Amino acid sequence: MKTIGFIGLGVMGQSMVRNLMKHGFDVKAYTRTKEKATSLLEEGVTWCESIRDVCEDADAVITIVGYPSDVESIYFGDGNILDSAEPGTLLIDMTTSSPKLAERIAETAIERSLLPLDAPVTGGDIGAKNGTLSILVGGGEFAFNKAKPLFEAMGQSIERMGYAGSGQYAKLANQIAIAGTMMGNAEMLAFSKRAGLDPEALIRTIRGGAAGSWTLENLVPRMIVEDYAPGFFIKHFIKDMTLAIESANELHVTLPGLELAHRLYSILEDNGYGENGTQALIEYYLNQDV
Repeated sequence: MKTIGFIGLGVMGQSMVRNLMKHGFDVKAYTRTKEKATSLLEEGVTWCESIRDVCEDADAVITIVGYPSDVESIYFGDGNILDSAEPGTLLIDMTTSSPKLAERIAETAIERSLLPLDAPVTGGDIGAKNGTLSILVGGGEFAFNKAKPLFEAMGQSIERMGYAGSGQYAKLANQIAIAGTMMGNAEMLAFSKRAGLDPEALIRTIRGGAAGSWTLENLVPRMIVEDYAPGFFIKHFIKDMTLAIESANELHVTLPGLELAHRLYSILEDNGYGENGTQALIEYYLNQDV
């Protein structure tokens, strides 16, 4: 594999493209807003004017867009990927999306001799920049093995979870765990501030114990200084939690912690925090009247 088509150049996508280029892949890209690609074009990415163009002569097409509706549009809408990609092309959707949609994409792709994988990621903007993402993959073993060099360029922990849709189910499980962790850390910080503790000293002390976590190391320091720049948007986390709740209902699993987190983040979005990073959850606890 040499030429990679890439659709979606948001916070995550831009860093993922850079890591692909560092590992010797030629990247051609398409996104709805060309301005997002300016810096990448200066670094050697080839701009494409359409989905059809980005699929032409590509060994693999990677997508990471915002919502399931965006995924459906680029795979099934006018000038879509499934109609444009050549037989044998890897199609890798790295968006966090619907497991059922992933299954539908895979079924259509296989009928057209394409190699589909659903491969959502976790690790945030830091993991994307450092090439240390965790990648949760659903799809056939042959396609997974063929795609491994691409995954290894972008991530460190890479696991095939099962057939189509399994990557999405695994990512939703990850988001369920994060939802509870975010609430726990925000509540810890709000409590410690009210008690008059030095939050930085507290973090230094508890990080090596059972309270230690990626969130404690990377997001709680941002909470302390009220740095809400998005590594992962609240609006996208709400989307993920909504998908997880829908899947849980289909699987007849009750998840009250997830439902509470969804409600708290929805309150923040209603009050203008949707474009902030998930660490802005602390605002709910420090300003109960938001």
